[in-house]
Amino acid sequence: MTEGDSLTIKSDRTLLSILTVLGDRERAGVTEIASEIGRAKSTVHGHLQSLREAGLVVRDGDEYRLSLAFLNFGKGVQTTHPIYEVAEPKVDELAEISKEKAWCFVEQRGYAVYLLGSQGENATKTPARVGHHRHIHQLAGGKAILAHLPEDRLAEIIADHGLPSATSHTITDESALRSELEAIRERGFSLNVEEAMTGLNAISVPVLDVEGGVYGALSIGGPAHRLTREHMEEELAPMLLGIANEVEINIRHW
Repeated sequence: MTEGDSLTIKSDRTLLSILTVLGDRERAGVTEIASEIGRAKSTVHGHLQSLREAGLVVRDGDEYRLSLAFLNFGKGVQTTHPIYEVAEPKVDELAEISKEKAWCFVEQRGYAVYLLGSQGENATKTPARVGHHRHIHQLAGGKAILAHLPEDRLAEIIADHGLPSATSHTITDESALRSELEAIRERGFSLNVEEAMTGLNAISVPVLDVEGGVYGALSIGGPAHRLTREHMEEELAPMLLGIANEVEINIRHW
């Protein structure tokens, strides 16, 4: 690798770091971004100018935010996933029936990604939104997916990302996680009892292909006082399993 190549790679990483900061926040100034990524303000300012010229960021006073150009990129990526077209109306149906927040998760790069979301009339506001990714073992949807990944892929994800905690209830021991995944395979659904956020519970079921591989997972989440373990297991699980079966059938004939 030449010195020029090294400088180009460093510049690319800086640019991507700036976009990541702006993606995580509604808006940010040069000083804030420079402090976050550990680069000189002049360097950050130069990259922001290039991004403005490309139409990828807009400036509001002394702050910058991502432009709506990313909406076009994001929607294009979202709709190409094989589960998207079939799952979209079913996620809306889950939210309407449960009156809670419903999601469709997929796995990418070892994370759980929120591919689709819908708000029921009693849905609780949370920071999660379509496009966000979380450590996969922390979520009901993520565990439903993990339970049906090949052993080598599961081991790779654990090796790459570890099992960090989000709350005191998060499973952080590999042996305990593997036992949980075995239980999920046996009962057909996964539970998240305040593992991702204190006071929030969720239930999820996988969407499987004919060979046992996993497309993603459908999930319902809400406050722990409404989504009790009993309510999730006795009422929400049968509904989720039925709708996931419909999605699986529809994908085969889409």
